[in-house]
Amino acid sequence: MTAPRARTHPRKVLGRLSLPERSFVADALRTETVGGILLLTAAVAALVWANIPALRPGYEAVSDFHLGPGTLGLNLSVAHWAADGLLAVFFFVAGIELKRELVAGDLRDPRAAALPVVAALCGMAVPALVYTLTNLTGHGSTQGWAVPTATDIAFALAVLAVIGTSLPSALRAFLLTLAVVDDLFAIMIIAIFFTDRLNFAALGGAVAGLVVFWLLLRKGVRGWYVYVPLALVIWGLMYNSGVHATIAGVAMGLMLRCTTREGEEYSPGEHIEHLVRPLSAGLAVPVFALFSAGVMVSGGALRDVFTRPETLGVVLGLVIGKTLGIFGGTWLTARFTRASLSDDLAWADVFAVASLAGIGFTVSLLIGELAFTGDAVLTDEVKAAVLTGSLIAAVCATVLLKIRNAKYRRLCAEEERDDDLDGIPDVYEQDDPAYHLRMAEIHERKAAEHRRIAAERAAAARRGLAEVAGGAGEEDDRPA
Repeated sequence: MTAPRARTHPRKVLGRLSLPERSFVADALRTETVGGILLLTAAVAALVWANIPALRPGYEAVSDFHLGPGTLGLNLSVAHWAADGLLAVFFFVAGIELKRELVAGDLRDPRAAALPVVAALCGMAVPALVYTLTNLTGHGSTQGWAVPTATDIAFALAVLAVIGTSLPSALRAFLLTLAVVDDLFAIMIIAIFFTDRLNFAALGGAVAGLVVFWLLLRKGVRGWYVYVPLALVIWGLMYNSGVHATIAGVAMGLMLRCTTREGEEYSPGEHIEHLVRPLSAGLAVPVFALFSAGVMVSGGALRDVFTRPETLGVVLGLVIGKTLGIFGGTWLTARFTRASLSDDLAWADVFAVASLAGIGFTVSLLIGELAFTGDAVLTDEVKAAVLTGSLIAAVCATVLLKIRNAKYRRLCAEEERDDDLDGIPDVYEQDDPAYHLRMAEIHERKAAEHRRIAAERAAAARRGLAEVAGGAGEEDDRPA
C-alpha cells in the first residue's frame, strides 16, 4: 500500500509578508511616501508657475535655458536635463529594486512572481488597448498607446499619506512590486519603441563602459570616485547613441549584487539603494515633475482632454484600463493557479488598489514627451490628460479605500501588536514555542497581580464588615 498523499494547503494570494520582506517594504515605502509628497508639491508648483500670466514667461525661460558641453552633444535645456539626466537616477534605483526582487524578494519564486507579473502585464496591456481603440474609433493618433501604461508609485503613496488610510502591508507590497515590474516593462517600451536613430559608435562605447562597470563590481573595487565618473561617461554615450539615456541607469542598477554574503548585514545593492533613493525621491523626480507638469490649464484645455481622442484615450486608459487590467490579471491568476485570496482581504480591496495604480505620472509624462516629439501643443495636451487621469484615479481610489479603512485599521493593529515586547510582531511568532513561553510568563504575572488585588479588596471588605459590626454592637448592645 502506498502512503496517503499529504494534503497541501492552497496558496494564498496577497498573504502576509515574511518578516524580512515586511521590514524592507516598510523602509522603501517610507522614503517613497516622503518623495511622493515632494512630487505632489512640485507638480502643484509647476501648475501655478505655468498658469499665472506674470510668471509664465519665467517658467518657459528657465525650462528652455540651455547648458552643458555642446562639443559632447550635451548642450541641453533644463527640462531636457531633468527628463534625461535626473530620471536616470530614478531608473537606477528602479533597476536595483528589480534586481533585489528577482534574487532576494518575492519575484525569486516563480509561483509568487506570477501574480505581480501577470497583474502588471495586464495593467499595461489593457490601458494600451483602451487607448488604441479610443483613437481608432475617434480617428486619432495611436502613437501615444504607451502613455497610460505606467504606474507612479511615489504619487500613489503620497495619496495614501494624504488621505491617511491604513493599507495593510500585503497590499502596499503588492502595489510596490507592481510598480517595479511596471517600470521594467516601461523601460523596455522606451528602449524598443522610442529609439528612432542609432549611433553605433556611441552605443558601442556605452556597452564597453557597462562591461567595465560590471568588471569593477566583480573585482570588488570600491569608491564613489571610481563609479560616479564612469557612470556619467556611460550616461553621456548612451544619450548620444540614440537609445534613451535612462536605459543606462537601469542597466547599472541591475548589475549591482543584491544578495548578502557572510558577515554582511546589507548587500552592496541595498546599501547603495539606501544612499541613492533619497536623491531619487527627494530631488530627481520632483525636479522632473516641476519642468514637465507645467501645462496651461483652462476651461477649453480641460474640455479638449475629454473630446480629443488622444487625450481621452490617456484618461480612459489610466482610470478604466489600469483598474480593469490589474484587477482582472489578479483574479485570473488566482482562478487558474487554484490560489485563494488571503482570508484577511476581499476582492474589493484588490479593486481599490488597482484603481490607485491608475495614477500614472512620472513615466507617463516622459513617454508622452517621447511619443509626440515635435508637436508641442499635443504634448502639452497629453500631459494635461495624464494629470487629469491621475487625479480622477486618485479620487476614485480615495473613495474606495476610505470605505474599507476601518477594516484596514484593525488589520494594521493586528500586524503591529507586540504583547511580549520583543520587537517582533506577534503574528510572526505563532509557531515559536519560546514566544508562547514568554506569553505564559506574562499572563502568569498578570494573573498573580490580579490575585493580589483581589485578595486586598477581599481583605478590605472583611475589615469594613467587621468595623460595621463592631460599631453597631456598641450603639445598642445588639448584634449587628
